[in-house]
Amino acid sequence: KLHIIDLSRNQFSGSLPSKTIQNWKSMKVSRKSQLQYEYYMAYKLLGRFSWQDDQYSYSFTMCNKGMVMVYEKLQQFYNLIAIDLSSNKFCGEIPDVMGDLTGLVLLNLSNNMLGGSIPSSLGKLSNLQALDLSLNSLSGKIPQQLEELTFLSYFNVSFNNLSGPIPQNKQFATFEGSSFEGNQGLCGNQLLKKCEDDGGSPFAPPSASDNNDQDSGFLAEFDWKVVLIGFGRGLLAGVTL
Repeated sequence: KLHIIDLSRNQFSGSLPSKTIQNWKSMKVSRKSQLQYEYYMAYKLLGRFSWQDDQYSYSFTMCNKGMVMVYEKLQQFYNLIAIDLSSNKFCGEIPDVMGDLTGLVLLNLSNNMLGGSIPSSLGKLSNLQALDLSLNSLSGKIPQQLEELTFLSYFNVSFNNLSGPIPQNKQFATFEGSSFEGNQGLCGNQLLKKCEDDGGSPFAPPSASDNNDQDSGFLAEFDWKVVLIGFGRGLLAGVTL
């Protein structure tokens, strides 16, 4: 029934455990009614809707969309499904099973040593609002499947080893260049490095006939210069006589 896991800014190492991630069943649901905490449901049964009872007061801070946010009241986070494993020493690849946690709203794996490619399975996280994969060693292209994340308002893959064109459709058109900087192989409208247009015809060296045409044109121009010089000298001599 785990809703939120925040292990950021520690010294955890090793690969991300796929079997453990598969057990986070509450992160696989998307209906808010399935995410309510037990004492919230008890409040509804008792007909009590006050949130002022100090017995249930709880607050915590969490990095969300690049900012440290303070959650002070239960109604602010009872439907927040979040994973923050940033600023550790996790290595290996991002497990494909991460894409099965379809209830995720926040996923922050930044500032680790993760490698490999970005799993295309992350495109199934239809509720995701913030995805931070910056400061890792990820390579390959940004999966086109991520264009399906229509709720995504924060995206950061800066300072990796990514390459290829940046998707330009839907949400990706709203992200600034700072979300992609530090990837020498990336290109797109968000960066100074634009993608080359492969649709044009390849460059062809001039043919022999073209060379002949150029030579004949040059000779014709040269002949006219000779004629003009001779005419000018003849005219000068005639005037003198």
